[in-house]
Amino acid sequence: MAVKSVQAVINGTTVTLTYNSSNGKYEATVTAPAKSSYNVNSGHYYPVTVKATDEAGNTTTKTDSDATLGASLKLKVKEKVAPTISISGPTTGSYLTTDADSGVNPSMIGITIDSGSKITGDGIKRETVSGGYRCTYTPTTALSDGPHTIKIDASDYDGNAAVQKSVKFTIDTVPPTLSITSPSDKLVTNKTEITVTGKTNDVTSSPVTLTIKLNGGNAETVEVGTDGSFSKSLTLSAGVNTITTVARDAAGKTTTVVRTITVDQTAPVIKSVTIA
Repeated sequence: MAVKSVQAVINGTTVTLTYNSSNGKYEATVTAPAKSSYNVNSGHYYPVTVKATDEAGNTTTKTDSDATLGASLKLKVKEKVAPTISISGPTTGSYLTTDADSGVNPSMIGITIDSGSKITGDGIKRETVSGGYRCTYTPTTALSDGPHTIKIDASDYDGNAAVQKSVKFTIDTVPPTLSITSPSDKLVTNKTEITVTGKTNDVTSSPVTLTIKLNGGNAETVEVGTDGSFSKSLTLSAGVNTITTVARDAAGKTTTVVRTITVDQTAPVIKSVTIA
């Protein structure tokens, strides 16, 4: 039975392969995922699934766990851009205080995180600089997601207390939630007009910015309601369409949902009728 279609699924995106009569292979040019595959799994690769369907509707599927072809279905993507280092907050390199007379008393330098106890002593790394100290401290336990306040105190040897300084910042390690109510994935329809609906939210870093991209077009910003709901009308093309929805919170973390919709406007053909 002749092969009807061959598809590859990479990182949630389905691609249809085209038969190349010159070499007898099914091929497609695919843009690799934007992110490195290093953190995808312990093997540091994107799993690739290949599906072949014949005219009768029989389907064969091969994945990266296949004993024979599994090694060929592991896509490794390496990052090209070297990392950059920047400190955005709390402010680094600041001086707690200066004192030209009795001098800063290092034992009186204190750091308070939120409503916790004041941290003093050897837990704070102190470096002597002109007129005072440069101090650094690493919490023994990772701070939880949400808003935090750090307060700094210092006094000189004469007991004169500096005006307390504080800085506020927010930790957000969780990407926003994103659910697509409609359309369902792998929907087959004869209509080109479709509406993407869903909800998104981020408890720590609201508001969430949402974009929707249809096939190879530009990602368009979509308004998100106060309850997190959103809606976007799209005009699909005949054939396979890919809708990519991305939610980004204020901390820059993203969640992506991809929907594949097929538009089929060709009616079935009745070739023969027999009445007995």
